[in-house]
Amino acid sequence: MKNIVFDLGRVVFAQDPAKCSDEFKRFFSYVIESPMPQFWVDYDLGKSSFDTMIGDLAAYRGVDEEYARRQVLLSIEKQEAITPTEALIHDLKDAGYRLYVLSNMSREYIDFLRRTDVYRYFDGDVISCEEHVVKPMPEIYDILIKRFSLTPAETLFIDDRKENTVAAEAKSIAAFHFNKHDAEGSCARLREMLLPRK
Repeated sequence: MKNIVFDLGRVVFAQDPAKCSDEFKRFFSYVIESPMPQFWVDYDLGKSSFDTMIGDLAAYRGVDEEYARRQVLLSIEKQEAITPTEALIHDLKDAGYRLYVLSNMSREYIDFLRRTDVYRYFDGDVISCEEHVVKPMPEIYDILIKRFSLTPAETLFIDDRKENTVAAEAKSIAAFHFNKHDAEGSCARLREMLLPRK
C-alpha cells in the first residue's frame, strides 16, 4: 500500500459533542442519515449556493432563515481535527505514504478546512463541490485515480459510510469502514495495518 485516501467528515474532522448543545445536535441530525436530504446533496455537489441551501434548510427544519444561517456558520466554526486521526495522518506521512482527500464537501466548509494545520499533510484532494459529483457516484473515484495517477491496488480509501467504501471496492480500491463512534479504535486498527511495529 502506497496511497491512503481519507474522507473528511467524521473521519478527519468533526464537532466535539461536548461543545455542542442538544439543540445544535438535533438541528444537524440529518447529516448522519442515509441517504442525505437532497438539498444538502445539491449543496455538496456545488449545484446549490449557500443562500439557496439556507432557504431549503430553513424550510426543512421549519425555522426562519436567519436562525438556519447562524447554525450553519456555527457548524463550520466548530469543525476540528479528530485527535487520533490527526496523529495517524502525521505518522503515515512520516512513514512515506502519499495522502489524499476524497470528500463530499461544500464550498464554505472546504474553504475553512483547507486552512487547518492537518490539511497540510495531504498531497492532493478531490472535493465534490468542485467536481460536481458526489460519493458514491463511480465518476468521483475515476477522477481521484486519474488526477493523481493512483494504482487502485496500492490505494486504501477510508470512509465512515459503507456505501462509499463499497463504491471504492468496485473500482478495485481497498477500503476501510471507519467507525465514527470509535475513532480511536478505528485508528488503532489502521495503525496495525499500515504502521507495523519493527
